[in-house]
Amino acid sequence: MDAGRVLPDPVTARPAAVLVLFGHLDDRPADAAAPAVARDLDVLLQRRSATLGHHAGQVSFPGGRIDATDADATDAALREAVEETGLDPTGVEVLGELAPLALPVSNYLVTPVPAWWTHPSQVAAVDHRETVDVFRVPVADLLDPVNRASVEHQRGDRRVRTPAFVVDGVLVWGFTAIVLSRMFDALGWAEPWDTRRLVDPRT
Repeated sequence: MDAGRVLPDPVTARPAAVLVLFGHLDDRPADAAAPAVARDLDVLLQRRSATLGHHAGQVSFPGGRIDATDADATDAALREAVEETGLDPTGVEVLGELAPLALPVSNYLVTPVPAWWTHPSQVAAVDHRETVDVFRVPVADLLDPVNRASVEHQRGDRRVRTPAFVVDGVLVWGFTAIVLSRMFDALGWAEPWDTRRLVDPRT
């Protein structure tokens, strides 16, 4: 088990879900050409408000805590995505649910919900207290080895190194980058990249 993904208190861990929404980017294809994917394949991301208590200012997937009124992780991921980005859920085809992944810093157990954007709708940051920007990133640019790196951060008494992506000056790291990296590996899309290259999330 990855010690960096161990929850501090599994008994009280809060369930959450995120929507990993892929689609066709119409207005700007990828700058890079990845052998495994089309240049117009993209994924929906957002930037969290700098005033939030956890993961402030970070790039993330739409999503949040699973409420008692949610039927399951999929229901929660879609509800949160609608609340945060204003997307039309009728244009989203859910592809399933991935195994939950621990988010130790905030004691969440998060289920990624991959989906396909069959009928893209307009999206924007709905509540600027939580989200300040919503955008679509070409997957081929994320896969480009030039845009891949690692981040080191302190967790307790040990240094933890996790994957990161830097596309057009936008840094994707932490939980979001871990989910993307694992998905790319599992799908056979990933290309060899220099894991020794470090970027500083504080800059």
